[in-house]
Amino acid sequence: MAYRDLDELLDGRLELPIGGTVYAVPPVDAETGLRLQRLHDWMFGVAAAVKAHEDDPDAGELSVPEPGGELLSDAQEIDMYRKSLGTAYDEMVADGVAWPRFKVAGMTAFLHHTQSPEAAEAYWNTGGRPEASAGNRASRRAAARSTPQRASGSGTTRTRKAAPATAHAGRTSSRAGRSSS
Repeated sequence: MAYRDLDELLDGRLELPIGGTVYAVPPVDAETGLRLQRLHDWMFGVAAAVKAHEDDPDAGELSVPEPGGELLSDAQEIDMYRKSLGTAYDEMVADGVAWPRFKVAGMTAFLHHTQSPEAAEAYWNTGGRPEASAGNRASRRAAARSTPQRASGSGTTRTRKAAPATAHAGRTSSRAGRSSS
């Protein structure tokens, strides 16, 4: 068995459409990828610690993983976007992309490089508000639970007959034991 070229198997492309312009984000090199992954792990470690503390505030003092005690300084955040976006960073700055769009693009590229293309796409498609997707899902579920189920089409109420006692255990059909003629 021969090994195929990884470039055929792994597509590192990321194209972000903003205001009619498509910005191509190149894959990062190994050193940059390792730095971004370390930053990702630290950031999500902080998020997990904060969530755990919110879930159980009596657990004691909040412990924040290093480095530095703060999430990211402005300079570190910009550096993360610069590394994640690659050449698209300078193109977006030159085009005057507004900060909210730039921030979503930078975080999308970061997630693309450190998590997966699917995670990045989900973040992008919520406009950088992943809670919006969860909120929509929750409201759809609540609406489905509160929507009355339609009765039979004839306007009469029907009840199901119990399955005969000879029905096999585990059978879920209400027609158990009937033969079709």
